[in-house]
Parts: sequence; structure tokens; C-alpha cells
Amino acid sequence: MPGPRIITFDIETRNQFSDVGSSDPAALDISLVGVHDSGTGEYTSYLLEELPLLWKLIEETDILVGYNSDHFDIPLLNKYYPGDLTRIKSIDIMKEIQAVLGRRLRLDAVAEGTLGANKSGNGLEALKWWKDGEIEKIRTYCLKDVELTRKLFDYAMANGKLKYKELGKTKEVALDTSRWLAVTETGALTQTLGF
Repeated sequence: MPGPRIITFDIETRNQFSDVGSSDPAALDISLVGVHDSGTGEYTSYLLEELPLLWKLIEETDILVGYNSDHFDIPLLNKYYPGDLTRIKSIDIMKEIQAVLGRRLRLDAVAEGTLGANKSGNGLEALKWWKDGEIEKIRTYCLKDVELTRKLFDYAMANGKLKYKELGKTKEVALDTSRWLAVTETGALTQTLGF
């Protein structure tokens, strides 16, 4: 029997909090959503105008995985989604780390410590690329973050921990991943789109 279908995702925006005068992620506008689908092994991305293509995939997933996703990505994507994404199980790797360490860690620090890899850019660069119409640069950057997040999830599942770089040293954080793959009987379908 196959495991749960997991969507690992990340969002880039067209603006930043200072542009909208709010710290609410839902006040921002999406430029692109990057996705990895464990069911197919494929990486795909969706511009704002293409989000209806993402909804069917979302409806068929069991678990959403992201980095700072419960605080940022899910509330922002929920602004556009016709159902309620909070009804789908989510694993926010940053939140899991914060629950153990008592503080947040940047994706870059965890990716470097665990995978020996770094992000390919930052959110401010992605905003500039959006303003300059360089969509492919945003797509490449966003999907790299999705790939790092997926690999961190896989590493944590296999090892029960993640590593992070801090002040030139590599440290570890133990994570209880025993409940991460548990899916409720109802699954993810929110019954909003009539599939």
C-alpha cells in the first residue's frame, strides 16, 4: 500500500509586508507557487493565474509540507483557494524545529547543516525578479526551496533529526516524526470542487 500523498510547496510573492502596510501574509499577492508531488515525483509551478490547475492536486493530497508554511504560505494560499487549506494536515518544518529549540531557524541554516546545500537566492531578489519580469528566475529559485524542503523532510523522517549551521558550527535538533505521516480517515478532500 502506498504511503500518503505529500505535496511539498513554497510561495513567492509580488510584494512585501512594507508594500501592503500589514504583517498578515494574506495581505500579500502570490507571484508563483512551487510544488513537489510525492505521487508523481514531479516538480511543478503555478503563477497566480494558473492556480486553478493547482487546486485539483491540492484536493488529492494527504499532507502539505513546507517551511514556515503554517504561518506564511498556507494563510496566503488560502486567500485564493475556494476551500479551506487548514483542513488538510500540514507539517511545517520550521514550526517543528521551533517547538524543540524555542526559536526559529532560517531554511538556509538548516539546509546547509543537514544537506550541505544552500538556497539559491532570497525573497528580496525574487521580488526584484518579479518587478523585472524575470519569471524563470523566480521559478528556479522557488523550486530550489521546494527541493531543499522536501529533502529536509525526507532526512528528518529517516533520521529523527535535522542539523543546522550556527556561528560556524553544525548542531542537531531531534524531532519526533512519528506522527508526521499519520493521516485521518477523512483524508484531504474538502468537498469544495466537486471532483
